[in-house]
Amino acid sequence: MSTIRQEDFIASIADALQFISYYHPKDFITAVHEAWQREENPAAKDAMAQILINSRMCAEGRRPICQDTGIVTVFLKIGMDVRFDADQSVADMVNEGVRRAYQHPDNVLRASILADPAGKRQNTKDNTPAVIHMELVPGNTVDVKVAAKGGGSEAKSKFVMLNPSDSIVDWVVKTVPTMGAGWCPPGMLGLGIGGTAEKAMLLAKESLMDPIDIHELRARGPQNRVEELRLEIMDAVNALGIGAQGLGGLTTVLDIKILDYPTHAANLPVAMIPNCAATRHAHFTLDGSGPAVLTPPSLDDWPQIAREGGAAKRVDLDTVTREETASWKPGDTLLLNGKMYTGRDAAHKKMVDMFSRGEELPVDLAGKFIYYVGPVDPVRDEVVGPAGPTTATRMDKFTDTVLEKTGLIGMVGKAERGPAAREAIAKHKAVYLMAVGGAAYLVSKAIVGSKVVAFPELGMEAIYEFEVRDMPVTVAVDANGESVHESGPKIWKLKIESAA
Repeated sequence: MSTIRQEDFIASIADALQFISYYHPKDFITAVHEAWQREENPAAKDAMAQILINSRMCAEGRRPICQDTGIVTVFLKIGMDVRFDADQSVADMVNEGVRRAYQHPDNVLRASILADPAGKRQNTKDNTPAVIHMELVPGNTVDVKVAAKGGGSEAKSKFVMLNPSDSIVDWVVKTVPTMGAGWCPPGMLGLGIGGTAEKAMLLAKESLMDPIDIHELRARGPQNRVEELRLEIMDAVNALGIGAQGLGGLTTVLDIKILDYPTHAANLPVAMIPNCAATRHAHFTLDGSGPAVLTPPSLDDWPQIAREGGAAKRVDLDTVTREETASWKPGDTLLLNGKMYTGRDAAHKKMVDMFSRGEELPVDLAGKFIYYVGPVDPVRDEVVGPAGPTTATRMDKFTDTVLEKTGLIGMVGKAERGPAAREAIAKHKAVYLMAVGGAAYLVSKAIVGSKVVAFPELGMEAIYEFEVRDMPVTVAVDANGESVHESGPKIWKLKIESAA
C-alpha cells in the first residue's frame, strides 16, 4: 500500500504542464533536425529551421513553444493498492494542477477552454477542466501521462468505420491531404484501430504519448502487422509531398503511432489524430515518496542552426500599396515591418455582425494587414507573449465580407486557404501570408509594440495593434488567388515519385 498526498499529486500535474509548455521532448528535436538536414525544398527547410530555433529559445527562456497552450488531456493508471491522502476527488486534483500551471506568474499560459460550447462559449479563465481518462490497474503506483493538445491539430482528427476488407493505408493516404496544413506538420499521426468508435479515438490519442522511434523500428525491421503498417503509412504519407507547413517537401510526418484493440467481426473502426510541431507530453509515476521530478533536457540536445533567409524582402506595412503586393508571388519570403492588426474567430464574427447592423468598426483597417492570432499574456519585460498564427481556414467564411467592408489588403495566418477565401482574395486583389505554426516565441520577438484597440472583452481574441520588426512570412496566396499550398505539394509529390 502506498499513500499519495493531495499536494504531491497537484504539484506534479502543475509542474508537468509548465515543463511541457517550454521543453520539447529530445526525440522530437532529433527527428526534426534530421528532417531539416534531408530537406531539399528551401521553404520547408526554413520552416523547420524556425521550429528548431523557436524550440531552443523556449527552452532557454522558459516560455511557451506555441501560443495555443492546448487543452489538457490526462491518462491515469491508478494502482488498486494506492491510497490518496486527499479531500478532493482525483478529477478535482487534476484540475487544480491545471489551474496552477496555467496561472503561473513566471510563465502565464493561454487559457483557451470555453464552457457552454454550443451556447455562450465563455472562457473558463484557467484552462480547466482537463479531459481525464482513468483506469484501475494492479499495483501501488499512479502512472500519469499528461499532454497539452493544440486546437489546430485536434481539429483535424478523423474517424471512419471501414469494411473489414478495406485498406487502412489507402484510407490514410486519401484522408491526410484533406487535413490541409492546419495541424502544423511535420508531426506525428496517431492511429487507433479496433474496438468501437469511441475506443478507436481514445487509442489514437493515447498512441501519441509515446516517443518517436520509427528509425529504430526501420533499422531492426517490423515484427508484426502493426509495425508493418507504421512503416507503410509513414512512407506513403511522406510520398504525398505535403512537407513542412504544407509548403511541399520530403517530410510530412516524423512517426506513425498505432494502438489497436479487438473489434466486432463486422467492423474496422479507424481513428486518426495528428500531433503538431508543438509536441507536448510528459510521463511520470507517483509512488508516495513525493511529487514527480522531471529532468530538464540539456541545451546541447538542440542543434545550433540559423535561418537561410537572405533572399527575404523587407516590407513597410505603413506604406505598402496594392500595386506592391500585386508583385508578390507564392513562395516569396518577406520580412514585415510597421503596424498590423490582429483578429481571429470571435473578432471576425463581431465585425461581420456590426456590418450587418450598419455600425462602424472601432478601428480603421483600410490598407492594412490583419494577423490571425490570439497571443499569450506577456510576463516580466515582454511586449507580448508567444504569438504564433492560428489556422486561417477558420476565417474563410468571413473573408469576402471583411475584405469588402474594411479595405484590408492582406492577411497573415497559418496553413492554406479554401476555395472561397482564394476567390475573395483574387476578387479584392488582396494577399495572404503564412507565418510558421510552431514558432510562436520566435515570432513574438519580432513584435516590438502591442496594445488592444478594439473588443477588449474578447480577451486574447481582442483586436490588437502590433508594431513588428522583421517578422518572417511566406506569400501563401497571391493577388490572383494562386496558392503555394496547392502548387508546392504537387511539385514535390512529382519529384518524390520521379526519384523513387
